[in-house]
Parts: sequence; C-alpha cells; structure tokens
Amino acid sequence: MNVEDFDFHLPEELIAQTPLEHRSESRLMVLDKERGSIEHYRFKNIVEFLNEGDCLVLNDTRVLPARLFGQKQGTGANIEVLLLKQEDGDQWETLVKPAKRVRVGTEIVFGDGKLKATCIGLKDHGGRILEFQYEGIFYEVLDELGEMPLPPYIRERLDEQDRYQTVFARERGSAAAPTAGLHFTEELLEELKHKGVHIAFITLHVGLGTFRPVSVDNIEEHDMHAEFYQVSEGTARLLNEVKGNGGRIITVGTTSTRTLETIASKHGEFVEENGWTNIFIYPGYEFKGIDGLITNFHLPKSTLIMLVSALAGRENVLHAYETAVNEQYRFFSFGDAMFIK
Repeated sequence: MNVEDFDFHLPEELIAQTPLEHRSESRLMVLDKERGSIEHYRFKNIVEFLNEGDCLVLNDTRVLPARLFGQKQGTGANIEVLLLKQEDGDQWETLVKPAKRVRVGTEIVFGDGKLKATCIGLKDHGGRILEFQYEGIFYEVLDELGEMPLPPYIRERLDEQDRYQTVFARERGSAAAPTAGLHFTEELLEELKHKGVHIAFITLHVGLGTFRPVSVDNIEEHDMHAEFYQVSEGTARLLNEVKGNGGRIITVGTTSTRTLETIASKHGEFVEENGWTNIFIYPGYEFKGIDGLITNFHLPKSTLIMLVSALAGRENVLHAYETAVNEQYRFFSFGDAMFIK
C-alpha cells in the first residue's frame, strides 16, 4: 500500500491555529463505518451516540511544558531545548537548536540560573543528552520556565497553556497532547456518566514521533516510533466486563486506540500492563479491542489517517475528509472531531 493512497488536498487556512473559546462547541462529524454515511453535529452532541453500558476510554497523559529557552554559558548564545524523554534521574534526551552550538560539556542556563543543564551525550538529528541541575522539584521549575511544545503547524502563540491539556490530564510525560480529548469538559463527562456510560482511563505518553512524516513509499516499510503506555488492573477489568456484557469500547484518540490494540493483540483480552508500543495500524489490520473511535482530523499521508482508514475504510475516510474540507471543518490539534461508529 502506497503512502500516496492517503493523500488529500487541505487548504492551509483550515489548519486551526487557536482553540475555540468553549471546548465542546467544536464541530462533530459522525461517520458510520459500515454504511459510509456522514452526519454533522456539535461535539456536545456526542452524548446522543453513546449508550448505557458503553465504555469511553480516555488517555490521561499530561503534556510537559517541555520547551525551554536558555543561553549558552560563556557566550550568551540563545539555545532552544525540547525535552523528549527522561533517561535516568535528571538526565533527559532532548532536541536542541541550534545543535551545532551544543557539544559535550556545553552548559546552558535557563531563567537566570534557576535551571542549568550540561550536555553529556550526542544523538542523531540534533538530539542531545542533557543533565539538569536545580533546587527544589524539577517539574515545578519546569512549570515556571517551560512552554507548551505546540506542533510545528501551529504558529500562533497559545495564551492559555491549559488549553493544550485535557481536563482529565494527570500523568506527566507527553511531548504532545492527546488532542481528541481536548473537546471534553467536566460537565460533558458528568452527563455521560449520568447516562450510564463507563469512563475508563489509560496512559500513553505521546512522543514527537507522532508528527514524523512517513518517508517511505510503501507504508509497510515505515519504522513506527515507540511510546510508553500503562493500563491499570481496574481499567482492564472494566473493559473486559463491558465487552462481556455486549457494550462497546469507544476510544478517544489514536493514542488510546494503539494502547488497547497493543494489549488485546498480545493477550486476546485486556490485562494490567505497562511497556512500550510501536504498533502500526493501517488498512488490513483486524481490530481486536475497540468498537468505535473519537478522533480529530489528521495530516495527509500520516500514520494517524492510516489508522483511521483501517477502522472505517480508506475510501470512506477520504470521502469524509473531502466533505470536511468542503464544509470548512477545522483540522489538526485545535480542530474539530470525528466519531467513527
């Protein structure tokens, strides 16, 4: 299957640059994966499409304010640092710009010395291993000095940092938000619970690899990035009960989907587990865990649109995306949503 099979025309002005004032007022396209039919609603109408006994699965990862701006010790040169992954203690894998200014032994100062870093290792493509020095609690220092690592296609400054967090974000560790969850409000979740819909949480820390383009023609040759996931014993038990009682498992976002499909593929049921997944879901894949998906509108030729196409059918998805463009839906992280039922 060729990467060009997942291309579509997207006018640049449809890429949402800022979040809506009210989260649940975004638009909602409902796509029937069997019939290919399309309906248009507001996101707050999602309650109408979930039934008593269904289970909504949310990713409770919390985005780190992982973008830091500092100065090189000695020269004062401006250095931008993006935290990618905690390696060991205060050592982090990072991306730095400009990378050529940061060699092993280079020291970087942030926030008038509240945070310092020393480069102790080199990685490919501008990657550096930095060891941080600070007083107090690292994440509190990061909250004070860091900025949200918005995706490269968002060029507007985000005034309210919390708008790039879901209202249920708890577990620190993501380099990007699980954006399908951004549409939910506390009130909407309460409304769903009142209807008898189960709410379950998993954790998958989103890596920047989620934005990495597919650079091969044959998608089966694509090397998928790995991300850390965690599913509790309580969540696994609830999901198995819902399945056993004939309810539907509805994942919110491709991250929740990849987590559940990783576990269901390995065990044939849901179990308590944590680990790393590099599962790559594209058409031809047989879903073993989920029944429906709430997701945003994704980039052309991305692994995310391939996952959605695996669930709903490539032709159905490309038709839905063409409709979304014609109807002026908002795309990507701060954009509108689709429910595949």
